[in-house]
Amino acid sequence: MADFRRIPSIDQLLRRPEAVALAAAHGHDATRTALRDAAAALRDAIATGQAPGDAPGDAVVAAAARALAAAEVGSLRPVVNATGVVIHTNLGRAPLGARALTRVAEVARGYATLEYDLAAGRRGSRSVHAEGLLTSLTGAEAAVVVNNNAAAMMLVLAALARGREVLISRGQLVEIGGGFRVPDIMAQSGAMLREVGTTNRTRLSDYTAALGPATALVLLVHPSNFRIEGFTERPATADVVAAAHAAGVPVVEDLGSGNVDPTSPWEPTVQASIAAGVDLVAVSGDKMLGGPQAGIILGRKALVDRLRSHPLMRALRVDKLTYAALDGTLLEHRAGTAHDTVPVLRMLHAPAAAIAARAAALATRLTAAGWTATVVDGASAVGGGSAPGVTVPTALVRLAREGWSADHLEQWLRTIDPPVIARIQDDAVVLDLRTVDPADDRYLSTLSADR
Repeated sequence: MADFRRIPSIDQLLRRPEAVALAAAHGHDATRTALRDAAAALRDAIATGQAPGDAPGDAVVAAAARALAAAEVGSLRPVVNATGVVIHTNLGRAPLGARALTRVAEVARGYATLEYDLAAGRRGSRSVHAEGLLTSLTGAEAAVVVNNNAAAMMLVLAALARGREVLISRGQLVEIGGGFRVPDIMAQSGAMLREVGTTNRTRLSDYTAALGPATALVLLVHPSNFRIEGFTERPATADVVAAAHAAGVPVVEDLGSGNVDPTSPWEPTVQASIAAGVDLVAVSGDKMLGGPQAGIILGRKALVDRLRSHPLMRALRVDKLTYAALDGTLLEHRAGTAHDTVPVLRMLHAPAAAIAARAAALATRLTAAGWTATVVDGASAVGGGSAPGVTVPTALVRLAREGWSADHLEQWLRTIDPPVIARIQDDAVVLDLRTVDPADDRYLSTLSADR
């Protein structure tokens, strides 16, 4: 039986050919640390009578190799999203399209004009990047980009409403993923919340009665991840804008979804809000726009310029890679090709019949490989706090294996490389190919429990 005395010293272990190879691949210090950790774990196992085998040195080196390999892979890993949730917050929201990735690679491999004005030959401002594309797409006078939509709202409230009242309907005091609450972000900005109306019914008269000298702005918030149905009332955006402007108060809308596609049946567009007279609109770059994580603020130039010059702007600004990815995505929207080239929109607009054909082909291959695989009707979700309650018809591959529970199979899919993230429906694992890149269908067809 193994004992403490039979574990070689770290220096002895480092001289072994296997450890020398590890040090060459991962670095001497990292290898030494991994060997120390593995030796300590083996000592703990020996102390509790759990250490197997008669070659503790081999066990330590093997454990160190596994640890180093896991560290090399990292905790941020690519996965196959077979959940059917298109804008999946936990899986990184929007995958980037080819044009965005090309722009990122071009900018990342060298220097770039992040804060340099080529025409003037001197320092420029990073806040102007992507602005031309954003304004031409939406009709806004100006635009600025920060690192996410929560940051966008923080900046707007701090710059325009600190120490003053912000009117908001009780029905729009939302909480979204990760515990983000509109009242909390408002409090952190220094703005003072003033609720109007009720949870289910807010009238125009509720806004007009509350408008006064202390009002800094009226805030409209997209419900994001819920709907209120039944006995409800909400005034038209244009009517709220007219009432607020009559009192000399700007209107800000947290639209969230980032939809700029007028043909989209799922969400209101930025263009519609701008056309209705909203002074500033804040949206996410990584939702229905299909780009990188970003908060995009569009609207009146005078207000956007105040945001650019606010001290928080430096803390919330984005880097060159975000601008590059955003540029590449916006270029596809401007060209009218986004439905085919921006992954989020391509997935959402994929015909159910096309998904069904792919599912049938995959089920046939998996059945030949020993799985029980059938195609059933299902529904995909937009996700990411967009289009709450809205689903898109799809076809699902129902996957099973004799002797395996649905929970076991779902967990096993997460252990392979790359991991496959599926969902359990009606006590069975299902794969929704709407959110799977067609190039990954072949990988799914090679799934084998024997690997």
